[in-house]
This record gives sequence, structure tokens and C-alpha cells, in this order.
Amino acid sequence: MTTAPTPSIFEPARLGPLTLRNRIVKAATFEGVMPRGAVSDDLINFHAEVARGGAAMTTVAYCAVSPGGRVHRDTLVMDERALPGLRRLTDAVHAEGALAAAQIGHAGLVANTLSNKTKTLAPSTRLSPPAMGLVKGATLAELDGVVSDFERTARVAVDAGFDAIEVHLGHNYLLSSFMSPNLNKRHDRYGGSVANRAEYPRRVIEAVRRAAGSNVAVTAKFNMSDGVPKGLWLDQSLPIAQILEGDGHLDAMQLTGGSSLLNGMYFFRGEVPLAEFVASQPKLVGYGLKFYGPKLFPTYPFEEGFFLPFARQFRQALRMPLILLGGINRVDTINHALDEGFEFVAMARALLRDPQLVNKFQAESADEGLCIHCNKCMPTIYTGTRCVVRDALVVRGSLRPAQ
Repeated sequence: MTTAPTPSIFEPARLGPLTLRNRIVKAATFEGVMPRGAVSDDLINFHAEVARGGAAMTTVAYCAVSPGGRVHRDTLVMDERALPGLRRLTDAVHAEGALAAAQIGHAGLVANTLSNKTKTLAPSTRLSPPAMGLVKGATLAELDGVVSDFERTARVAVDAGFDAIEVHLGHNYLLSSFMSPNLNKRHDRYGGSVANRAEYPRRVIEAVRRAAGSNVAVTAKFNMSDGVPKGLWLDQSLPIAQILEGDGHLDAMQLTGGSSLLNGMYFFRGEVPLAEFVASQPKLVGYGLKFYGPKLFPTYPFEEGFFLPFARQFRQALRMPLILLGGINRVDTINHALDEGFEFVAMARALLRDPQLVNKFQAESADEGLCIHCNKCMPTIYTGTRCVVRDALVVRGSLRPAQ
């Protein structure tokens, strides 16, 4: 019996209708440079630098489908008003030889309603710390409206020149929360059985595909596990993934886990920068975070490729292309993932530390990134997401800021 050779990291690869220049994509990490939702020069430069550094595709993080679907007021709403800035961004990425993806979603229970000054939605009524109060379960009419919002947003993404659209089905944002048994207590067509809890995300993905057409890739960032008691786990997420594969609307799935609502470290791992988080918040919020923080940010030791054991189950169960995410810092990890049948890998913190890392991998001048998994980048989302180690070197003149 012959075994297929491991694909090369640095040969072009297909993703639906797209050809990517290699098999490394920049995962969505909230950039923190969208004041009042604006497409800033800093946002454009952030993604142009990643593209210049060799990644095949860079993902603009968390483009909300409506004002109520924002995480907070400094989150981009992807609507027609944002088109000129978004077109500048995609042009800048394309000029560096990379492709651009837009991650679209609705924050649901993770939305800060005080900052947004508008209500949010949930599958079922419950208290939400990010919302700072009670979030009511959505009516069927409201859910129909959100489907329309996703479809409209996808059309904007296409008009803005994005090559791919990533639908956020992770981290207990709205669509993820519909899949989760501990958050979805509905008794209608969208609640109860695994198939019912998958129904609403299916509707959204179908609408996005309809708007995207055949020339733009549609992917999903998909929760394998919520990382919380009674939350979504593999025994239910695997069947949901098979349902989505059977629908045929997705070109790939990027596999993730965790909950921005209840467990914010599950998809990071490593040190918990609680003191830095407290310092980044208004005094009253910081005071509460001192007490609530250890529950929201439990400690997990960092492991290279930490989602691989879960993702391997999906690779065995699915035929569709899969993107491996989670603590990928080394060339041998990427080669191992490709050898196991994953079509692409997604990197985040490693590229914050060194946006040139993919180029260095290809030139064989490095085989491992410099990220030390301190997670001190996490609290910088309020002032411009960055690696504080790299930032310190730039300030001290040891590195030149990217041109």
C-alpha cells in the first residue's frame, strides 16, 4: 500500500475557487484599531504587513453583521459605508501577493450592550457578563433579520474585494451559542436535538454562500468544544460538522474551541495576563475582573498544536478541507499537520511576534517562531493588538518598524 506524499508547505494550494500561494493563513485576531468601527490606516497596515511577511491569506477579524452584533463600539460593522476603506485594505493585501478573508459574525451573548448602546440577541434568555445584564432569547422574526444581515454583509465583503468569507461559528458568539446545549434552551425548530441546534447556523451559511457566489471561498470557524461544563463537545460537534459538510456550502472549516463568554483561555493556552487585563480596564470593571477573572481565564499549560488531538477526530470523520489552528509555531508542526491530511494551518500569535515568520520558514532561516506564549498581547486589543515583546524591541531601536 502506497502513502501519498506530504504536500509541500510552500507550493500553491486550492481552497474552493481560490489558489493560495502556500498553506499558511493568518487566523483572525481582533486588531483593536477600528475606532468607532472605522477602517483605519493602522488596520490596513496590520494586514499588509502580514501579507508582506509571506502568509497566503490574512483574515480581518470580527466584522459584525449589524450594530447590535458588535463586540463593542470599536468593532467594524461591515456595511456599505465601510466599502471604501475595506477596498483599500484588500488592495493593499493583494499588492503583497496574498489573499484577504473577512471574518463575519454576530457577537450574541458576548456583545457589550452598554458600549454598543443597542441590545443583542441570544438563543435563550440568560445573564451575560459581557452584556452586563440579561440578554433575551431572540424571536423568530429577529433571527430571520440576522440571516438577512449575514447575507447583506457577505455581499459587502464581495464588493470590497475579499477573496474569502469566514463565518464565525466559534467561541460562543451567536451562531456558536445556538449549537451549545448549555446556552440553547429553545423548544422550537432551533432547539433541542443536535440537528435542531445546527439548523440556524445552517440557514446562515446557506445565505452567505448565496451572496458569495462561486468565485469567493466560504469557510467557517467552528467550535469543536466549548471548554465548559455541559457545553458543546465532540460527541455533538462532530455530527454538526457532518451536517454542514453534507449541505455543501463550505469550502473549508477552521477548527477551534473555547468560549469568549465563559472560558477565554481555552483557545489561547499559556500564561494568564490578568494584571495587564485589570490595568487595561476602567477602574470599576478592573475591580470586578480581579475577582471574576480567574474563572473567565483559567490556566492551561501551553502545548504546541494543542487542538490537534480534537481536530484529528474531525479529519477522520470528514472529507472536506480542514484548517488546523491552535499553538502552531514550528515548521515540523505544519509538516506533521499536512501529513495527517489537514489542507492548511492557521497561525495567530506567532505572526504577531514576527510577521515575517512565513518568509523565514520558506527561506529556511528559521524553523520556529519567537512567541513565548505569555499572552500579554491579549489586553492590547483595547489599544492596538500587538506583541509587547516585539513592541519593546521596536521602541528601543533593536528592530526597525515595518515599512
